[in-house]
Amino acid sequence: MSATPTNRVQARLDELGLTLPQAATPAANYVPYVQTGNLVVISGQITLENGELKYVGRVGEDFTTEEAYEAAKLCGLNLIAQLKAACGGDLDRVKRVVRLGGFVNCTAEFTDQPKVINGASDLMAEVFGDAGKHARAAVGVNTLPLGVAVEVEGMFEIE
Repeated sequence: MSATPTNRVQARLDELGLTLPQAATPAANYVPYVQTGNLVVISGQITLENGELKYVGRVGEDFTTEEAYEAAKLCGLNLIAQLKAACGGDLDRVKRVVRLGGFVNCTAEFTDQPKVINGASDLMAEVFGDAGKHARAAVGVNTLPLGVAVEVEGMFEIE
């Protein structure tokens, strides 16, 4: 099935008032994404916005669950930006969000990791509709790269 330049997903992003950031370059010895067959696996995306770190700190100490939800949403936007790069700029090639893995830098007492990662999950459903529904993991960790509060990785099926 050949993709037609309908820009359906971009129109949905515009409707939601969302602007994708520039896809970030890797900070170490890895690639931002790997495509194997029709699957694109995207490396963990952190809370980077316009080249600036946001949400540095721990959930349950420095951030509320609601604030961390927004951090996860930002990670989701960064995932979509990487996905756009992997699709040669055509997000209409996305057939399915397969899986998200979410990591929450949090206190030992914090147990609402799923509510935090809903920020990325809800974004995928809003942007991709039924194709945005996915399998997921949401785990708490004692630290994340550069001290950010949230990191999210993803796997996507494309045409």
